[in-house]
Amino acid sequence: MIDLQRAEDVFVLRFDAGENRFGPEFLGAVEGALDTVEKGEGPRALVTTGTGKFYSNGLDLEWLGANQDRFEDYLRRVHGLYARLLSLPMPTVAAVNGHAFAGGGMLALAHDFAVMREDRGYFCLPEVDLGMSFTPGMGALIQARLSAATAHEAMLTGRRYTAEQARDAGIVQHVAAEDGVLPAATGLAASMAGKDGTVVGKIRGEMYRAALEALRGPVFS
Repeated sequence: MIDLQRAEDVFVLRFDAGENRFGPEFLGAVEGALDTVEKGEGPRALVTTGTGKFYSNGLDLEWLGANQDRFEDYLRRVHGLYARLLSLPMPTVAAVNGHAFAGGGMLALAHDFAVMREDRGYFCLPEVDLGMSFTPGMGALIQARLSAATAHEAMLTGRRYTAEQARDAGIVQHVAAEDGVLPAATGLAASMAGKDGTVVGKIRGEMYRAALEALRGPVFS
C-alpha cells in the first residue's frame, strides 16, 4: 500500500494502492510512515510520490458511501493529514507522477514544492462537477497555496491542468519527463535537507497559520 525508503537525507514515501484514495487503511499507513519520518535523525527531507498513472485521486468515495455515519470523523482525519504535512518539521516535495485529483491535488498543495510529470496526468479540483463544496479547511489550504486567480479558476471551474499549465498557474514549480519526476523531486529535497527542520516548520506554521487553524478546527462551518 505504501513504501518508505531513506536515501541519505531524503525519505521517499511511495503510495502504491491503485488510485491511492484516502481509505482508512491508506491513511493509517501514511500516518505511520510520517511518524517514522519525524523520528528520523540528522538532516532530512520528505518526497511523496505515487505509482503508475496516479499520484492520488483523493477521498475514498466508495468507502464513504458505505460509511456515511463516519463522514465528519473521516474528513477530520483527512484534514489532519494536510495539516501535518503543512507543519512537518522538514522540507517536503511532491513528485506528482500522474493524476492528482480533488483531495489528491490538495495533498500535493500541502507540500512545499511539486514536480509534475509533463506528458501524462492532470491536476484537477473537480468538486464543482461532483456537486460537492469544499470544507472550510480545504478551501483555506487551496487559497493559501495558490494565487487568488488560480484558486478561483481551479475551484469554480474544475479545470484539468496539464503539467505545463499547472506550472504556469503556480500550482507546481517544476515539470519533468516520466523518468525524471522522482529524481528531480529528490534532488530538490536533498538541496534543502540541511535546513533546520524546526525552523522550517515554524516559518511554515506562521505563513499558513490561518489555513492550519481551519484544518484543525471544525470540519463544517
